[in-house]
Amino acid sequence: MSCGGGACTCGGAPQALPSINGIALQAADETLEPAALRERAWTELLRQEAVRTGWLPERHVLQAPQLAPEEEATIHRMLEREVPLRLPQEEECARFHDARPQRFMEGSRVHVRHILFAVTPGVDVRALAQRAEQVLLELTHRDAPPELFAERARALSNCPSSAQGGDLGWLAPQDCAPELGTVLFEQAVTGLQPKLVQSRFGFHILDVLAREPGRPLPFEQVRERIANHLAQRSRLTAMHQYIRVLAGRARVEGVELEAADSPLVQ
Repeated sequence: MSCGGGACTCGGAPQALPSINGIALQAADETLEPAALRERAWTELLRQEAVRTGWLPERHVLQAPQLAPEEEATIHRMLEREVPLRLPQEEECARFHDARPQRFMEGSRVHVRHILFAVTPGVDVRALAQRAEQVLLELTHRDAPPELFAERARALSNCPSSAQGGDLGWLAPQDCAPELGTVLFEQAVTGLQPKLVQSRFGFHILDVLAREPGRPLPFEQVRERIANHLAQRSRLTAMHQYIRVLAGRARVEGVELEAADSPLVQ
């Protein structure tokens, strides 16, 4: 059993530090949250690839170094070369517009309330999500009284709106985090949303109380915005695939690599 991070001897033999190709990702006395460890691992993978391909000079290190701003900029240039931006075709943009009419409205507003289970440093994210799911299940029960949502928001929500029973008032698309805007403005339904919504802040239970649909925007007016969105989405997917290939070629020890968490590929 491990006592945390680092090389410990509490179980007898020393435990190896998490590493990429033999380069340690943390100091022996350092403890990292899993997400922070993954971020450091992806960044080190990119640094080593930049060294291998001549973008960065070789450094004789035993532990993954902190990148200087100019090194980060060099890695960004490497990624731009290795994963070029693909511009979408006109037909692809038009299909995206036609399939999401609620997304391209002017003057759209929603009256929404929420319960936020915030992800904070040190929190058990899996346990937090399970707790949020339990509350959502309770709220969706057919016998749940109408006032239950506000009661749970006041008791559990990690948002200042908890004092108002989770009521956020009327919101326009620009008032929302992108993850919430996608859910709130790309569909026309009202009421309690059947699934948790995850954002950079944590897990949200959303209840749409009312909608003002606004005026639909013609394709010609939003063509450039759609093209930029699709190009960036495609490039981000390609970047994730690129560094997963790097991970497949590397000797990865002591860290589970899931999504690409490095800010260098965001």
